[in-house]
Amino acid sequence: MEAYTGFAEVYDFLMKDVDYIGWVDYIEEIFGMEGVKPQSILELACGTGNITNKLAKRGYDVVGVDISSDMLTFAKNKAHDTGVFVKYLNQDMRELDYNKKVDTVLCLCDGFNYILEKDDLLSIFKKIYSLLKEKGLFVFDISSYYKLSEILGNNVYAESFEDISYIWENYFDEETSICQLDLTIFKRKDKLFERYKEIHYQRAYKIEEIFHILKNAGFNNICGYKAFTFEEFEFDHERVNFVCKK
Repeated sequence: MEAYTGFAEVYDFLMKDVDYIGWVDYIEEIFGMEGVKPQSILELACGTGNITNKLAKRGYDVVGVDISSDMLTFAKNKAHDTGVFVKYLNQDMRELDYNKKVDTVLCLCDGFNYILEKDDLLSIFKKIYSLLKEKGLFVFDISSYYKLSEILGNNVYAESFEDISYIWENYFDEETSICQLDLTIFKRKDKLFERYKEIHYQRAYKIEEIFHILKNAGFNNICGYKAFTFEEFEFDHERVNFVCKK
């Protein structure tokens, strides 16, 4: 099953505590720190447009790309309701068909962890490098090796709300560095509950692996931070943010 197919209906509810406004503020702090004023932004793995539409609201010319048509339906509806225009493309980032140069490329909320092969990640990074204008920024984050191997690891999480409940089972393979995430979601419909079942796979990349792949793609000006800060990342940080300048 395509990841986020059934999950799209409950994704925003389960992510309701994420501070997306603060996330966009952080992105703009990065712009300020790097001394850039981008106009055009391409966001990969944009999901339901929680960040994409907020960037558009702040005046940026944004294009959002996601593999899930269901997630993009929600993104488009939000853009319409918010009164902003965003061009949304239903594409697999591994086969990205977009050739217009942009000032900034974003991929947030661990989108690259879904790329399971290093060669595919290298190919994506090379494509991004080719799309960036001179001195353009590439900003992304990953869930750290520590998070996927230790926090998720082989653990089970569950939570119940009035209309939605979920069970989240994880299985980490140390040989492949791939974490299998089995999601079972129960959503109330009238007096019954609908059950959704999805299996996601994420690869745990070590920080040095990401740096190596970025350099092979052409990036030399690379910084890594503890997410939402400008502090140097450490092994036990759950999310790492990268800022790369062409």
